[in-house]
Amino acid sequence: MDKAEKNNSGSQRGLKGVFLKLRDLWRTNPLFSTGLALLVMVIVQTVALSANTHFDTFGGWLQNWVQNWVSLLRGNAGIGIIALGMTFVIISGGIDLSVGSIYVTVGAFLMVLLNTGAGGWLSSIGLGGVPAILLALVLAFVLGGLLGEGNGLLISYGRMPPFIATLGSMQILRSVTQYFMKTQKTELPDAYKAIARFEIGGQQLMPILYWAVLAAAMYIISRQTAFGRYVFAVGSNERTTRLSGVDVRQVKRRVYALSGLLVAVAAVIQTSRIGSMDYASAGSGFEMDAIASVIVGGTSMSGGRGSIIGTVFGTLIVAVMNNLLNLIGVDPYLSAAFKGAIIICAVLLQRKDKN
Repeated sequence: MDKAEKNNSGSQRGLKGVFLKLRDLWRTNPLFSTGLALLVMVIVQTVALSANTHFDTFGGWLQNWVQNWVSLLRGNAGIGIIALGMTFVIISGGIDLSVGSIYVTVGAFLMVLLNTGAGGWLSSIGLGGVPAILLALVLAFVLGGLLGEGNGLLISYGRMPPFIATLGSMQILRSVTQYFMKTQKTELPDAYKAIARFEIGGQQLMPILYWAVLAAAMYIISRQTAFGRYVFAVGSNERTTRLSGVDVRQVKRRVYALSGLLVAVAAVIQTSRIGSMDYASAGSGFEMDAIASVIVGGTSMSGGRGSIIGTVFGTLIVAVMNNLLNLIGVDPYLSAAFKGAIIICAVLLQRKDKN
């Protein structure tokens, strides 16, 4: 064998080794496969965006591309924040179907507290301006945490299956909220709207920044705190974790309280960004969007495995997919079908437990 043939054979073995390594990473590392899928989605979206619009200069195209991404990230920041809490819930081996209803309940509570018209609770006692907004924020966060805590108590101490407990909460909270808000007309103060509408460089970037900061905080909690380790342990093997001395019921209770708190944060950001709320449909489908983001991000439905970074990637994949469907003109009624299909594909690709 001459030198050229040896070099060619060595190159083939090298390429084969790289291919096998990439294949193993795809099968065993959910973060790698999710990141690669996101990269492909971004490339496809960029091609579709370029095909649908025409610009004479690269600068014009780049500006449109950046604006598209800013809008996409800002519009999905609320779901992204809710998905962070859902990550902890699913890693612990649970599920939370009530996030959309907690969202609309906290949003309605905020609207009534800060209503500048007749019937505003805080204005009726002479409290307004920044103090009223700060008090309303604290009360909203407390309410969200308590509603999540209620789910946790039903699951951990009431020994109810998470699906049943949160399904019941979903129905109760949305129904009660719609009943009390059906005749309410509310208007939020401009200072409150500035929470999400404050501009940086001419762009409303605050929702994106809130999402990024919370994602970093949840990553630290999941990886560098005892609570985070307990959540993974409970999801991996609840009985062994209990026998090792961990209070499993407390861990579950705190997981759902954290989920409720993050939903309240999302409610604050979204109501301040939009300035109003449709109590009949607000938050509808949020549970599916959050679960889709978490599962697509590589978190196992059986619990014990997942990551915050993967959830962020998963949220972006779902967001890009929705945006791509709009760009290529797919009927909006079919968007849920595509979302369901991507969830099924993501679960089928979770092969680590079988290896």
